Amino acid sequence: MPNIVNKLLYSQLSDAFANAEGMVFFAMNGLTMQENEVLRGKIFTSGAELRVVRNRVALKALSALNLEVERDTMRGNVAIAWGNAEAAISVAKVVDESPLKKKGKLDVRGGVLEGNVLNAADAAALANVPDRPTLQAMLLGAISGPARSLVTVLNGNQSAIARVIQARIDAEGGAEG
Repeated sequence: MPNIVNKLLYSQLSDAFANAEGMVFFAMNGLTMQENEVLRGKIFTSGAELRVVRNRVALKALSALNLEVERDTMRGNVAIAWGNAEAAISVAKVVDESPLKKKGKLDVRGGVLEGNVLNAADAAALANVPDRPTLQAMLLGAISGPARSLVTVLNGNQSAIARVIQARIDAEGGAEG
């Protein structure tokens, strides 16, 4: 019977992982049921799916997609969260900002982003990536900055000419009517 369960789980994971743009692997150790539910709720609202899976089956499903993850990454109670790239970044942020990480109950082990396998440090660094609206604002500022500077420079010449003319008028005793 377990063989059938493993085959079914492998099939489900292979399909899910094939459609995922990003994944984050993290260890979950000693969580209470309430902590587990809060963590799962935050991950679910980030748009990712989460599953604690059998490590051998997960490694086999990842290997079938040519994603070679080290065995140490999948040692112990490892959860895998997957979804689009933004969801993977959100999961990394949820895990990084969680008070459970400070207590040693959560630990990022690795990940996958757009077909590239990430080690633990790279996957944890995803938490520092700004979200989409912030990146859009930064890009808009970078694009509009030079244009704004050009307008200021062009406007500055006209303003300077107007000030010189006004100073000349004031020096000659005002405008004659």
